Amino acid sequence: MKFLENMTPYFQGEKLEALIFILPLGLVCLIFGGWLLSEGQQGFSKGVAITSITMGLLLTIVGTTVGFRTPSQVANLQETYQIDPSATLQAESARMEKVNRAWTTYLLIWITFGVIGLALRLFTQSEFLNGIAVALVFFAGVGLLIDGFADRRAQIYSGAIHQALEQK
Repeated sequence: MKFLENMTPYFQGEKLEALIFILPLGLVCLIFGGWLLSEGQQGFSKGVAITSITMGLLLTIVGTTVGFRTPSQVANLQETYQIDPSATLQAESARMEKVNRAWTTYLLIWITFGVIGLALRLFTQSEFLNGIAVALVFFAGVGLLIDGFADRRAQIYSGAIHQALEQK
């Protein structure tokens, strides 16, 4: 039963983070980037705009995908858990191992964004590259924030799965 008690907050947090933060931020980034490009400005604004549109598309896709797939994931897990708790726990444990292994990759991506952004800002004179630089640092921070919350939720949920497996 501890599994089901921890499953709900994990997936609820995932869904809310996706639909209340990631998706809206993606849409705002698309609008912001489009507005900057529509002004016809070059240099710094264009660098920020291109980065914002690119990341806005990614955030919108991720936010939409995660947010709208979560309810069916929960329903499926609840259904399969009622039929075969042990098999459901094994499958979910394997899935969450993959999720938890991915945090290192995501962390490296955000660190890379930050380092590249800082390097471009400090070592280039190009206004365009400086715009990209500032946007990369911004998105590095956003990525660290999003994944920081998601990682903590995943650790709690994974712990509940392992505890439930030990009790079986």
